Parts: sequence; C-alpha cells; structure tokens
Amino acid sequence: MGSFLGRFLIFAVVGVVGVGIIGMLFASQQQPERANAAPRPVAVFVDEAQLDTIALHVTSQGEARPRTQINLVPQVAGRITFVNPDFIEGGFFEAGETLIQIEDADYRLAVTRASAQVAQAQQALAREQAESELAASEWAELGDGEASSLTLREPQLADARAQLAAANASLQSARLDLQRTRISAPFSGRVRVKNADLGQYVAPGTQLGTVFSTDAILVRLPLTDHELGLLGIPIAYNAAGGEGMPVELSATLAGRQHSWQGRITRTDSAIDPQTRVLYAIAEVADPYGSAAEGGAPLAVGLFVTASITGRDVENAYILPRSALRGQNSVYVAEEGGTLSVRTVEVIDSTSERVVVSSGVRGGEMVVTSPIRGASDGMRIQTFDAAGEMIAAYSATYDDEPAEGLAETETGDAESEAVASNG
Repeated sequence: MGSFLGRFLIFAVVGVVGVGIIGMLFASQQQPERANAAPRPVAVFVDEAQLDTIALHVTSQGEARPRTQINLVPQVAGRITFVNPDFIEGGFFEAGETLIQIEDADYRLAVTRASAQVAQAQQALAREQAESELAASEWAELGDGEASSLTLREPQLADARAQLAAANASLQSARLDLQRTRISAPFSGRVRVKNADLGQYVAPGTQLGTVFSTDAILVRLPLTDHELGLLGIPIAYNAAGGEGMPVELSATLAGRQHSWQGRITRTDSAIDPQTRVLYAIAEVADPYGSAAEGGAPLAVGLFVTASITGRDVENAYILPRSALRGQNSVYVAEEGGTLSVRTVEVIDSTSERVVVSSGVRGGEMVVTSPIRGASDGMRIQTFDAAGEMIAAYSATYDDEPAEGLAETETGDAESEAVASNG
C-alpha cells in the first residue's frame, strides 16, 4: 500500500512539472505581427484611348468570275476544217477572230442554187409585168367599162412578186448558213474549255468550247446586315456611271501577295435564303491589262479577300482590341490608381482595334491586360507598353483604400507580378 502511494505521488509531480513547462513555452512565444488589411494594388498594362474620325472597313471573301462567259456552239453541221492556234485552254483571242471553220462547200453550192432561183424569179416577174401592161393597153383600146383584176393579170403579177421574195429569202438563208460556218466570239477574251478539234464532224448545238471576256472580272462578296450598316450600302444598291465604293482585292499567287483595285457596283436582287446574307458585286476592269498589279492578272477562279472602305465615323474612340471585355465592357484606369468598369457602344472591331462611340473619353487610360475579379474601385498600378509605371494612375502599397470603394482580395503573387500584355 505504501509503495503504491509513493508511485502515485511521483507521477503527479511529473505531470505538474510538465504542465508548467508547456505553459512557460506558450508564454514565451512571440506574437505574430498583424498584417495590413488593405489589399495590395494589382499591376496592369494600359493604353490611351484615341479620339479621331475613322473610315470603317469590312472584310469579305469571294471567287473571281468573268462578267461574260459563253459556250461556243455551231448553228450548222459539217466537218471542222480549221482550228485557230489560239483556240486552246488559256489562249487569248480578239473579238470577231475566227476560232473554228466548218467545211463550207455545201453551203457555197446552196448560195449558188438560191442565186439562180432569184434570177428565175426576177425573169418571171419581168414577164408578168410586161403581160400585165399589155393587157391593160388592149383593154383601154378594145374594152368597155372597168377591167377585172384577172383581165389585167394582177393575181399573176402578185404571184411573181411573191416568188421573187421567196427566192431572195432562200438566198439570204443560204448566205447566213455560209457565214455561220465561221465561228467566232463577239468579244475579246480567253478560252476556258476546248471540246472540239480539227476533222471532227459537228451538228447544230454541239458544244465546241467555253470562252469568257477579259474586259472585267466580278467577285460576289457576302455581307451581313451589320456589315451593310458599316458600309452604308442600301439593299437595292446600284452605282451609276461606273462609280461605286472602292474595294481592294488581295490573294497569294506563286508565294507572293498581290492586290487589285476595284469597285462595288451593285448588290444582288435578293437576300440569300440559306445564309441570310446579301451579296455585293465587286468589279475589276481590264484585269489582264491595266489592273494586273505587278504583271499578275486577277485570274478567273481565284479566291480573294476583299477590303471594302465604308462610311466615315466622326468622334470615334479607338481602343486596342485587348481592351474590350466580353461584348461591351472596358476597364478604365482612374487617376490615383483605381479601376472603373465602363459599358461602351461598339461600332466596329477587328483583331487589332475596337471603335466605340461612347463609354470612354479621348485620352483616358484603358486596361489592356487580363485582371481576375475586376470591380469598380479596385486599386491598381498602371504600366505602359515599355513597362514604365505611370505614377498618376497608380496606387502605392502604403495608400489606404478610399472610403466606400470596393476592394477585391488578390494573392501576393498576382499583385506583385505585372500582368501580361495579351
């Protein structure tokens, strides 16, 4: 019993001593300093909003097509006896130049026969005229009263005249058939497809080839309703007197960028029911001559990009594209280093810039770098594109937040690192 009491006292003393040591350790521990409650400023890149008058541009794409393209078909039958050396794919020809000649011997004979028929009809008419005059003279000497038309041979005379007219018509038809053995185009152009060659027998309607004119090239450019508004083009647009909106067409040929100047001359008569766009027609005159930039013509079938110059907008605010957040929000750096979230009215935007009509003022600094959890009143430090801090639009680490302004918690890593300019 005595030994048990002794061991209990020893354990009790050890416990008391341990508790005392732990208490002394906690009492001697240094208290942590209280952190500054104010969030640290977020570093951002900014750029200046520019006030200017700007010409709006719309970009579209389309395929170059000839203004005039026809299929060559003969109107008479026969064997091909001549093919122009330029009547090959890609060949050039002049207006009225013979491209294909069909054997014309039979048609020359037809002209000769028709000419003989005309001569016979002329003789018959002359004979009937003489007989009619003789009948009228005899009636005047021997007859009594008014002579009938048969007596004066008027029906026979009318028949002779009709026979002559028919013979002349046959002669004219034979001459036309003879002329049609020579096949040409009514314009200067190029050969796109060749389907016939020397010695081939062709019938009326046989497709000999496809040719197109080189006086102008057309490009159909799809435009949305918004793009029509930017350009100020009415739905029933039709430029008079060769005028029209300027358009620059460009494409890559043989590894080089080429461009051609043209005009928007009209729009299609109806909106496309599938895509709901309206096509504008761009025209480039003399694409193989004066419009051939650097010796490169605007070839048929080439897919081109069109840059159309639209209406001018006065008092427009121009911002970098990276300044636009979502569809219509912009972050503006206020003097003293606070952030202001603005709603803007966007007129136009490209991959490089945004044009707005309201929401910002010329000379204001808009934020171009990403910000997490942005809100009105957030404390920021602003930097230009060269990385230099703009003191007038920057808050310092020692500044106390203004009363009533909202603050957003950000991590130390985020507030100390300058945001990327993307």
